[in-house]
Amino acid sequence: MGGGGGGGGGGRDLFSAGTDTTSATLEWAMAELMRRPEAMAKARNKLEKMIGRDGHRLVQESDIPSLPYLQAVVKETFRLHPAAPLLLPHKAEADVEICRFTVPKNTQVLVNVWAMGRDSNIWSNPSSFLLERFLKHKTNFRGQDFELIPFGAGRRVCPGMPLASRMVHLMLASLLHSFHWKLEERVKPEDIDINDKFGLSLQKAIPLKAIAIKL
Repeated sequence: MGGGGGGGGGGRDLFSAGTDTTSATLEWAMAELMRRPEAMAKARNKLEKMIGRDGHRLVQESDIPSLPYLQAVVKETFRLHPAAPLLLPHKAEADVEICRFTVPKNTQVLVNVWAMGRDSNIWSNPSSFLLERFLKHKTNFRGQDFELIPFGAGRRVCPGMPLASRMVHLMLASLLHSFHWKLEERVKPEDIDINDKFGLSLQKAIPLKAIAIKL
């Protein structure tokens, strides 16, 4: 989900940025599910029906296309908590008119995908974490559906998108399938803080604290 720089350090930059934003997205997904125990239970049940609950088989990447509920969790997380809230900076190569506004050549352009994901003209109940919106509609996050572009779109789409997409789904599925999760004593689901901390990547203002119990 993060892009890398050029030169000899480009590979290291890509790996570092992808690791940071992937872990942040995973934390947001777990936080949203733990605020909604019924959604977490449903996601786990879907996994158990496909893979079993005896622990003899781990979740595989090939399982993900057959788990639409899990995919909806990831899409809704991308919508509400995009890892790069303003994407990466772009620059206009020529004068261009967009919606009757002229963007001069060489203008730096920032795309506020955080605001797009919370726009009531695009989404119903935009502030709510609703998986049904992606179970009913096959909206894609790979750059074809412009209401959901956490990785950008076009020729400048994030080069880490294929890796991040695979890793977020697989890691989230593995955590849900292998562990039962509970909050600290006296902490209720509705007490989980979901305020964000803006930066190059979108982090939780208060890190999620959860206890994993091996199934």
